[in-house]
Amino acid sequence: MKKLSRRARIATGGAAVAVVAAGTFGAMTANASAPADVAAAPAADVKGDTTTTSTHLTIDAASKAAQAALDAAEAEGRHISVAVVDRNGNTIVTLGGDGAGPQSYESAVRKAFTAVSWNAPTSELAKRLTNAPTLKDIPGTLFLAGGAPVTAKNAPIAGVGVAGAPSGDLDEKFAQAGVAALN
Repeated sequence: MKKLSRRARIATGGAAVAVVAAGTFGAMTANASAPADVAAAPAADVKGDTTTTSTHLTIDAASKAAQAALDAAEAEGRHISVAVVDRNGNTIVTLGGDGAGPQSYESAVRKAFTAVSWNAPTSELAKRLTNAPTLKDIPGTLFLAGGAPVTAKNAPIAGVGVAGAPSGDLDEKFAQAGVAALN
């Protein structure tokens, strides 16, 4: 039997690997599709008091709040980022003003998350750190002024967070302008 050169062995080995991979991929894709005769599971009809309904901002309302906060900041010559999160802390909308610092985006999201989580302005929550300093260790939170909760029927449904102004007081003022736009 003739001995193959190193180059020929590499090429032959590569071709063999490609054939095996193609066969495996083809087998996997063939198995990934469900048979046509499998029926879908019936939907559960939950009865009684096992569910709850919650209120959420629409994308239009969240956009309106974010734009109002951004407009309030721009009227004072401030460059900010603003975020609006839903009751679960999921980001609905973010806006970065012209000239806003790169750190302001994440800070705005975290302030909005903190405000909705505790249903309080973040400036008030920051004061609580003297009695409970480990609050700041909760992931995703930021205990600096600039976050404001949005409520419906006294329950938190969203949070508006602003970051990038020279002070937390200004951040919170602009966040409150966002909340006020929803009334």
